[in-house]
Amino acid sequence: MNYTYRTKGVCSRKMELVIDRDGVIRELRITGGCHGNAQGLERLVVGRPAAEVGALLRGIRCEAKSTSCPDQLSLAIEEALKETDKDKEGVINS
Repeated sequence: MNYTYRTKGVCSRKMELVIDRDGVIRELRITGGCHGNAQGLERLVVGRPAAEVGALLRGIRCEAKSTSCPDQLSLAIEEALKETDKDKEGVINS
C-alpha cells in the first residue's frame, strides 16, 4: 500500500510510505526537514514491521514542540495501517 501523509508542526512537509501486505515498511520518503535526520529515519525503518516502528516513535518531541518528525511518522503509520485494515475489510466483505 502506498500512503502519503502531510506532516503538521514539524520542518518536514510530507512522508510517503510503502507498506506491504505483511505490514512491513518497504519504502519511506520524507520531503523537507533535516536531510540527515530524514535519511536516518528512512534507513532505520525500511524492512521493519510498521506497527513496531509506530509504537517506538510515538510521542517523541522536538525541543519545545509537541511533536517531531519521528512522532509524525508514527501518526502516518497509524493512519496507513487503518487504511490497510479498511481495504482488507472491503475485500473480505465483498
